[in-house]
Amino acid sequence: MESIVIIILAAIIGAAVGFAIAKKLEKSSSSSLIKNAKLQSSSIIKEANLEAENIKKDKILQAKEKFIEMKSEHEQVILGRDKKVAEVEKRIRDKESQVSGELTRAKKSGDEFEAKTKEYESKIEVLDRKQQEVERMHKSQLEQLEVISGLSAEDAKNQLIDGLKAEAKSSAMSYLQDTMEEAKLTAQQEAKKIIINTIQRVGTEEAVENCVSVFNIESDDVKGRIIGREGRNIRAIEAATGVEIIVDDTPEAIILSCFDPVRREIARLALHKLVTDGRIHPARIEEVVEKTRKQIDDEIIEVGKRTVIDLGIHGLHPELIKVVGRMKYRSSYGQNLLQHSREVSKLCGIMAAELGLNVKLAKRAGLLHDIGKVPDTESDLPHALLGMQWAEKYGEKEEVCNAIGAHHDEIEMKTLLAPIVQVCDAISGARPGARRQVLDSYIQRLKDLEEIAFGFHGVKNAYAIQAGRELRVIVESEKVSDDNAASLSFDISQKIQTEMTYPGQVKVTVIRETRAVNIAK
Repeated sequence: MESIVIIILAAIIGAAVGFAIAKKLEKSSSSSLIKNAKLQSSSIIKEANLEAENIKKDKILQAKEKFIEMKSEHEQVILGRDKKVAEVEKRIRDKESQVSGELTRAKKSGDEFEAKTKEYESKIEVLDRKQQEVERMHKSQLEQLEVISGLSAEDAKNQLIDGLKAEAKSSAMSYLQDTMEEAKLTAQQEAKKIIINTIQRVGTEEAVENCVSVFNIESDDVKGRIIGREGRNIRAIEAATGVEIIVDDTPEAIILSCFDPVRREIARLALHKLVTDGRIHPARIEEVVEKTRKQIDDEIIEVGKRTVIDLGIHGLHPELIKVVGRMKYRSSYGQNLLQHSREVSKLCGIMAAELGLNVKLAKRAGLLHDIGKVPDTESDLPHALLGMQWAEKYGEKEEVCNAIGAHHDEIEMKTLLAPIVQVCDAISGARPGARRQVLDSYIQRLKDLEEIAFGFHGVKNAYAIQAGRELRVIVESEKVSDDNAASLSFDISQKIQTEMTYPGQVKVTVIRETRAVNIAK
């Protein structure tokens, strides 16, 4: 027990001694650390002061340089402003001197104007006095003239006016008479010139239309299929289209005959579809024909629209457009009616332009002049009157309707469009090649003219020119003298007059050429 107490006491004493020693050691260590820290802090403070001084010096230098730079820039700005101010002041001084000079000139002009004004006022006063004097003298003279002539001034003026009117009327009548005489002399020549220019500016095709169409097939085996058992297919086609189908020995061809080109075209297209498809029987035939008829109706409308667009005609009624399209499948003496109407429309437009008339209205009348030739049903009226009724029904102008109705003289012509349409219709139909029968008779007439000339003695060559309106005869100079040439021309013209029928006149020109040839050796 005592030993334990001793050990405890010894431990406590040892701990106290150790604590005292540790305290002492700690105190000595902390004093050395504080001393070292003070030394380091003093050295750091010194270095910081030195660095601060250096930075301060650098900043002062930079501030001075910046100040000098800003001062220089400010001086430049001030110099620029001073320069501008000086320029403005100079301009102001120049302006002031200019204004001063203008004021001086204005003052001088004002003085001159005042002087001129005073001078003119004085002249006006003098003129007023003279005018009063002239009026007084004029009145005095009129009074004296009234006393001498026994007429008042009003009566004398009326007599003078009546005399001038009579003289002017006489001069006007004389001028009118001269103008009318000149117009009579030149009217025919100008009309021919306009017609010739119009014809020369239009070129068209010759007629090739007929009343039959040829349907080509690949082999004669197809003919049997088209005819069908006991001819039922061919009878069905004829009944559906109204076209006569001629199947003969012509190889690889079937002839479609019908006066109506629309029905003929429907039959041709329907046959083409049936042969291409291969199914040919009455039910199929009726179906294809109906579809083809609708296709042709659509094509007719499309042709009418293209035609009016090409000619520059606007606002035409849809029914009239359809009528124009149907013209494609009509012909007159072999001349396609649509081509004829287009040609007449162009001719009318050109002629109206030459005469200073409404070109669009003339084209419209020319295109519609033969619409009466394509009726849906038969009519007893002439085609001109029927076309006029249609035009009136669908709202065409009175000038156009009159031109349509009068182009064959069924009614009286009331506007200038009517004779233009009539002339252009005649030009289009009468030109060589337009219609087959006209072409044949035209060629025969030319041949007959030349044959008549060749029937006379001494004729070497004969040429019918200018559409048969002139015959040029070249004779042999050894057989026909100059005197005989004149009598020959007369004899030929008399024979033509008695033996031939021709429109207009035929000019006979006999040409006799004498040549003298020698050879220098």
